[in-house]
Amino acid sequence: MSTTEYQVTGMTCGHCEISIRNEVGQIPGVERIDVSATTGRLMVDTGSGDPADDAAVIAAVDEAGYSAARA
Repeated sequence: MSTTEYQVTGMTCGHCEISIRNEVGQIPGVERIDVSATTGRLMVDTGSGDPADDAAVIAAVDEAGYSAARA
């Protein structure tokens, strides 16, 4: 398993976390997502051992209405 960390801006609550989790969870290969509005962090685990596809994760976060960058 490989974990990739992102800094997310614009999150303020649990609903924000759920929106991001739902979008990022649709990316093939993503097995686990940990997102925190408190810290502004998103952790994405992939089962393949390869890091998450940064472009896909950032696009998914954008689709949810927030901004992300690899930390």
